[in-house]
Amino acid sequence: MELLESQDPEKIRLIETSDRHKKALEKEMKSMSDKTERVVKNALIIGGVLAATYFVVSQLSSSKKKKNRAKAKALLTNPTDEIEEEDETPSVYSQISAKVADTATIVLIDLAKDALAEFLKNRKQQNGDT
Repeated sequence: MELLESQDPEKIRLIETSDRHKKALEKEMKSMSDKTERVVKNALIIGGVLAATYFVVSQLSSSKKKKNRAKAKALLTNPTDEIEEEDETPSVYSQISAKVADTATIVLIDLAKDALAEFLKNRKQQNGDT
């Protein structure tokens, strides 16, 4: 069988052309899968940063909400009783934790911004290629 194929120059040319096209398609598929992998990684990074930011902010602000809820509940259960308003001056610990939370939020938002910018840049390049 190979003898017949090797003797027919048309078949040889068609087989070589087929091999070239196959290699080109494999190369293009690998390129597309690499780009898709990069996009998915960027999306996961952005989602993780946003989730972490939400978690940190919700954990730091939950104690204040609990205090306010307790005061509101006390007012609803005993409206005739007077609840003393305490002059709460923020402690050093709460000031430091607020600064750390603000700084962490800024850093995480900056990371998310950079990842989003990179994602949009890659997407624009992909749209320009097609």
